[in-house]
Amino acid sequence: MRELGFADALLGWYDSNARDLPWRIGPGQIAAGDRPDPYRVWLSEIMLQQTTVVVVKDYFNRFTNRWPTVGALARASDADVMAQWAGLGYYARARNMVKCAHLIAGEHGGQFPQTYDALLKLPGIGPYTAAAIAAIAHGARDPVVDGNVERVLSRYFALQDTLNLTRPRIRELAQSLTPPNRCGDYAQAIMDLGATICTPRTPQCPTCPVAQNCQARAQGIQTELPRKPIKPAKPTRFGIIYVARRSDGAWLLERRPPKGLLGGMLGWPGSDWGTSPQTSPPINADWHTLNSVVKHTFTHFHLQLSVQTAQVSHQTRPLQGNFVPAPEFQRSDLPTVMRKAYDAALPMLQMN
Repeated sequence: MRELGFADALLGWYDSNARDLPWRIGPGQIAAGDRPDPYRVWLSEIMLQQTTVVVVKDYFNRFTNRWPTVGALARASDADVMAQWAGLGYYARARNMVKCAHLIAGEHGGQFPQTYDALLKLPGIGPYTAAAIAAIAHGARDPVVDGNVERVLSRYFALQDTLNLTRPRIRELAQSLTPPNRCGDYAQAIMDLGATICTPRTPQCPTCPVAQNCQARAQGIQTELPRKPIKPAKPTRFGIIYVARRSDGAWLLERRPPKGLLGGMLGWPGSDWGTSPQTSPPINADWHTLNSVVKHTFTHFHLQLSVQTAQVSHQTRPLQGNFVPAPEFQRSDLPTVMRKAYDAALPMLQMN
């Protein structure tokens, strides 16, 4: 009885409060017979991993305007896709996205598989993304569990162990609560609830459609849940980065190896990132070290980069990387950490 009440209340709330998102088919449209495009669902879910909706909207619109179908994306060059992805972070997502597009176009006739198990076999698609595509695009009754869903269910059932211990139970509850019909709407409804009402720090319990039976609210502990395990402190790595500009305005850049951090992205030549980076200038020049360092945080570590700059003549030949003519260089093609280095170096280079 609780399960039916939960789903019904949530769907009733969603019908009037669904977020207007560029990749989403609203509940009214689905009722009228429209179906979500699996390509748009997949693309949005890949982009939304570790990234906020606000940031993803512009990227999603640019991608779908340029590559409106998975076939169009499969025909794009890797460099073009990585350039459009620049700044979104977690670049392994983009590399796997390209691989997946090629596979869909080449082996699946341009059509996404409809089942969770088949979707799970595709590059870059894990359990959450497979369930989201199956439920939202195909109406399958697969439980969709992201951070929002974990928070909602942890509070609704007052699960007081840490998340690493409660996740199996959360998945069981998510399965039992998912209704037999409107599975895609339900998946989006519970995620919307977590994103807009059952928020991490200040849940809006008076406006929550399922607050009446929320056990955490009844006990006054909703802001304490879910309990997260203590994370170890992130280590700090160090590196040296070299920003060189030629007298004709060209910039010295390199494309990073396809595998590894920032794989396949354009960037400034530099040292390895570790505890004691070794000086290895990519070109013979009069290098100047900036007084300040560039700081950036990745998933598993903090990074501090010492930035060196140089102005070089048109005849200078690089030992590493290639000069990119000024008209072909766009700051937006760089990943965020490389943009930070560019922004730090530019005032010094403009002075010389």
